Amino acid sequence: MGSLYTDFEGYNADVERIREEEYPMLTDSLYLDHAGTTPYPKSLMDRFAHEMTTNLFGNPHSASASSQLSTQRIQDIRLRALQFFNADPADFDLVFVANATAGIKLVTDAMRCLPTGFDYAYHEASHTSLVGVREEATSSVCLHDRQVEDWLAGDCPFKEEEEEERPILFAYPAQSNMDGRRFPLSWSSQVRQTRETKITRKTYTLLDAAALVSSSPLDLSNAQTAPDFVVLSFYKIFGFPDLGALIVRKDVQHVFSSRRYFGGGTVDMVVCLKEQWHAPKDGFLHERLEDGTLPIHSIIALDVAMDVHARLFGSMDKVAAHTGFLAKRLYWGLKGLRHANGEEVCAIYSPDPDSPQNEESGPVVTFNIRNAQGTWISLAEVEKLAMLKGIHIRTGGVCNPGGVASALGLEPWEMKQNFSSGFRCGTDNDIMSGKPTGIIRASLGAMSTVADVDGFVHFVDEFYREDTTPLSIPVSPSPDSDSDTKLQPPPLQNIPQLFVKSIIVYPIKSCAGFPVPPAIDWEVRPEGLAWDREWCLVHRGSGQALSQKRYPRMALVRPNLDFTRGELQVSYAGDIPPSAAAGLPSSISVPLSKNPKMFMPKNSGMSPRVCGEEITAQTYASAQINDFFTTVLGVPCVLARFPPGGQGKGMTRHAKAHLQRHQQQASQPRPQPQPQPRPAVSVSAKPKKPSKQAAMMPGAFPSSAAQVEVEVGVVETPPSPPDSDTEQQRSRTATRTEEDMESQGQGQPNPRRILLSNESPILAITTTSVDALNESIVAALNPPSSAAAKGPIHVSDAVFRANLILSPIISSTTSSTSELNPYEEDGWSAIHILNSSSSSSSSSSAGNKFQMLGSCRRCHMVCIDQSTGEKSEGGEPFVTLTKTRRFEGKVFFGVHMGLAEEEEEREEGDVGSGRRVVRVRVGDVVLPSVGLN
Repeated sequence: MGSLYTDFEGYNADVERIREEEYPMLTDSLYLDHAGTTPYPKSLMDRFAHEMTTNLFGNPHSASASSQLSTQRIQDIRLRALQFFNADPADFDLVFVANATAGIKLVTDAMRCLPTGFDYAYHEASHTSLVGVREEATSSVCLHDRQVEDWLAGDCPFKEEEEEERPILFAYPAQSNMDGRRFPLSWSSQVRQTRETKITRKTYTLLDAAALVSSSPLDLSNAQTAPDFVVLSFYKIFGFPDLGALIVRKDVQHVFSSRRYFGGGTVDMVVCLKEQWHAPKDGFLHERLEDGTLPIHSIIALDVAMDVHARLFGSMDKVAAHTGFLAKRLYWGLKGLRHANGEEVCAIYSPDPDSPQNEESGPVVTFNIRNAQGTWISLAEVEKLAMLKGIHIRTGGVCNPGGVASALGLEPWEMKQNFSSGFRCGTDNDIMSGKPTGIIRASLGAMSTVADVDGFVHFVDEFYREDTTPLSIPVSPSPDSDSDTKLQPPPLQNIPQLFVKSIIVYPIKSCAGFPVPPAIDWEVRPEGLAWDREWCLVHRGSGQALSQKRYPRMALVRPNLDFTRGELQVSYAGDIPPSAAAGLPSSISVPLSKNPKMFMPKNSGMSPRVCGEEITAQTYASAQINDFFTTVLGVPCVLARFPPGGQGKGMTRHAKAHLQRHQQQASQPRPQPQPQPRPAVSVSAKPKKPSKQAAMMPGAFPSSAAQVEVEVGVVETPPSPPDSDTEQQRSRTATRTEEDMESQGQGQPNPRRILLSNESPILAITTTSVDALNESIVAALNPPSSAAAKGPIHVSDAVFRANLILSPIISSTTSSTSELNPYEEDGWSAIHILNSSSSSSSSSSAGNKFQMLGSCRRCHMVCIDQSTGEKSEGGEPFVTLTKTRRFEGKVFFGVHMGLAEEEEEREEGDVGSGRRVVRVRVGDVVLPSVGLN
């Protein structure tokens, strides 16, 4: 079937056919991370396998026939690689390295060894690997475009009188890996001309061409104007092999003469006994720099890769035209997305491809997303959803600190403040003090198609463009307002009574839950439910606690708490290969007691990490226990325990949960329920079906919400910029701030303790909200008959891994249902749980009070079926949550909670006098409150 886009200028329509034949791994995927690495074609791997199975390649440092074959092929491929960039071997030498960064380190090592050292100037758009060179320089400076132009005009950034003999190294990217902007290759020749006419100090140029050569030709035909050093990575062009190159102008190869280190194959003679002397090879430069045995097979693969790439795509000029067309289509597709109020969906940082001021840019579009009210959308949330939809993009700082800081307007003090507030590379707290800390990057390659571009634009349009006006929220003016008209929240029409439908504890972090039997009173401690997340599985290599996000089969690890035997019994509900199952017990038992003999010595070297925090855990020494988990999960891991009550570094973790802004708006003082005697409860009864009006929940995606009307009108209030999770004050109550407590002489609140949970002591959900979510999932399936192809229609409450599942009460005497709107729990400030056990010492007339700590931020782990350990193909329920439960760029479902401060104080009272124990059981009545109570 022919392409519909054959008439598009520059577009290579043959790529659509090539994709089907050569890139089967891209089926059902939108791959837009070619700036990271480009995929490799099937025929490349087939031909490489043929080369490996029909030839014998030996170590080139030997004289055998196989070694000589390797030597000959390497010499030929080196020449061919130079010719790929129009570099004359009479003027240039090519050194094979692992990647572009390894080439940079080789140049840096040589410059550092110069007797005078060197000064270093680098462009602000440089990759981190170029920035790092400054640590080896005597002095360094970061330059923007204007400063470079001033330098070329004769204004050297370094004082000439400081050290005339000390050379300068100037490094810059041919193309920014952050936004695709390209920089003049003529800078290299201009620096050389300036050195000869206006500046006496020697100046060398280092060009990072890795991003440029992935989709465009690099012409080094003129040795007089070419950079002195060029670094690049071949896998960015061909996908395979993992190999790089350093191309050196022979006029400057003397720079490497001071390099001190030498490796195998780079010397003609070495004396070790009694004297220390060596004679470096004095032939080609690459002979002195390629330490040790070359990556023979990778170099052979490079030869095949150049053949296949030319056959599939023709010249690099043709690739540049193809990707240039697609980049423009992507740029204008994203640029054209507008919310219903006219605001742009995407803030784009890449240059306008049609601007007269922009000579040329690479096939990269970098941007961030805003909602209709101007609030930034979390990068992590975008990437989570993209992952579920089979879209491959890059988010974050993309190893370009200067480029990102310049694009986002981040000052050094802001970046340092973010770091002090907990920001680290790869963390989810990517919106701090109202600013994003990174970007979204979509990059294109030789095998990209129009369908890739249009599919990604459709993705952003479907999930992030708001086609209705933003939600209007009634607010109350401040108490000192001069206005006589005060808008109050709608009165609480319904004071729902609920009951505890289920209690689940998760003894081993990220494994299956243990449902508490209905007739059991379960202890609640300040750090959460007893026995909840006290154990974890730790990767033997990295020390990271395992999670279902990476290892979904953990859902099939089923723990059982047997208090009669005093054991944690663990079984596995999945299939185990017969070869691995031989000799494996069907289950294992771990004593609940803390027997020191069960654990490895404290100085064993294992330092487990949970959610990025290093903890001091007790690691089990039993081979039987650890081998069981390693075998059933197929991951080398050990069992570790993090018991409560520890003190000191790594032995105490603190809750991270806090009220979100949509909850702060909802948590206004309202009439409070008074504790009532516990009515008869039907635990198995189903609550009344939620009304459509109930779906207008706080924090809903604006396109699905209507304006909230009150008697006196509607006030438009866009939310203020969100703070990061770590920047929020860890308030112990929903409304009492640190300032309030200090003013009352109570000091600042203490942080809540947790064990191995991610954010808080206890997580709760309501069946009403789960039902509403399922209705939204079904409604989104169009036509309904396509449900089977898009994933499960019904989402179990188990995927949310809550500790408490709350449900409205149906009275057995009146058959009436206490009305509970979906997501009403967002506005609760506290709940009282009336323990029904007559013998319980935990109940007071008002019940036990639990403080609400904020909404639970969700990730794609909710897509894992807890009964099968498999991910849903349709990405539900996360896809629908993204559309209906996103607030300020983050997705929420469920609420965090913990014992109220007064309950903790009573529980932690004088143990000798018989401390009060808080307990809950299935069937207990739950009374929510909103406001100050």
